[in-house]
Amino acid sequence: MEIQLGLRENWKQFWLLVLINGLVGGMIGLERTLLPEIAAKEFHLTSTSVMLSFIIVFGLFKAITNYFTGVFANRFGRKKLLVFGWLIGLPIPFILMYADSWNWIIVANVLLGINQGLTWSSTVTMKIDLVGEKERGFAMGLNEFAGYAAVGLVALITSVIAGHYGLRPYPFIIGIVLAVMGTVLSFFLVKDTSAYVKKEMLQHKNVPLLKNVFAETSWSHKNLGTVTQAGLINNLNDAMVWGIMPVLLVQKNFSIEQIGIITAIYPVVWGFGQLITGKLADIYCKKDLLFLGMLMQGIAIIMILFSHHIIHYIIISTVLGIGTAIVYPTFLSGIAEDTNPQQRAQSLGIFRFWRDLGYVLGALITGVFTDLISIGFSIVLIGILTVISSVIIQYRMYCRSGARRVLIP
Repeated sequence: MEIQLGLRENWKQFWLLVLINGLVGGMIGLERTLLPEIAAKEFHLTSTSVMLSFIIVFGLFKAITNYFTGVFANRFGRKKLLVFGWLIGLPIPFILMYADSWNWIIVANVLLGINQGLTWSSTVTMKIDLVGEKERGFAMGLNEFAGYAAVGLVALITSVIAGHYGLRPYPFIIGIVLAVMGTVLSFFLVKDTSAYVKKEMLQHKNVPLLKNVFAETSWSHKNLGTVTQAGLINNLNDAMVWGIMPVLLVQKNFSIEQIGIITAIYPVVWGFGQLITGKLADIYCKKDLLFLGMLMQGIAIIMILFSHHIIHYIIISTVLGIGTAIVYPTFLSGIAEDTNPQQRAQSLGIFRFWRDLGYVLGALITGVFTDLISIGFSIVLIGILTVISSVIIQYRMYCRSGARRVLIP
């Protein structure tokens, strides 16, 4: 069979991978609302740093796994890594349901980090392999839409179930369905995409090889390095929202259902918004999109400090979701744009390594400063760091020729 690049030409495999990434995102949604509540009410943890330890280990193991997924993608093939990631994920919902100590919750998040690093990285790389150069942004928008819409949807469902039947075990039963479906679909229906990379290499030789993939993706290449720092800051602020928002809302006497609504809006808007913003990344200058999205995030986070009513938090979650929807597919298509197909999987793995280290740094910064000073101080600090990231984008990145400008006519 002749290999052709393009979304339309490979629609069956592409939409299968979209579905699978929705299942991947749902695994994170299991924890999104409930773990801070479980930490406080069942395990009686009072230190914010200890409470956020599950985010720290999740981010650390996801970051490391992202890196090695990029390194091994060409050697072992994308499909094998995807299936292995799902096998790692099978025990997670059972551990969350029946853990009798916080240490078991930590173990579950070690496995979740590995699961996410293998599965999400593989689906990202495989979709980019399939669609070719012209539709990368749109493809990444669909991929991230599926993942983060599922995060929000599952977070909302679990909070509703918890409100009626308690924090455990019933909200986590959905995780068993997600993990089994992901494993079965990946093993029996997904096809490896390594041959598509070879096809693209023959068609597009205009992007030179990077001399040092790690150093240039991490910082020294102006575009790649700037995208990477923005990715790190994005997940740094997401760690704060994930870990602190439920705690803050509990302190303000919101119910578990209200907390579920507020915390779900952010990833749902983030997810659905990428159906639009992913395509924008194929048309407009990525520098402009990233600057705008990170600036929106920073302002929304700072406004948390001045909010009291549920409507305020819903608006903030919406703006934060829009800002993140603008940057997330743009991150991935930006990395793909400035790397040769031969090095793409490795460069994406390095980007995702630094991006998900943001979870570790965000949880550490939030936990330490909340314990030492206050939740308000942590929130403002994270918001300021996000605004600084937008300034770095504005002054360091450059637009590729032919890209439309968003902020400058």
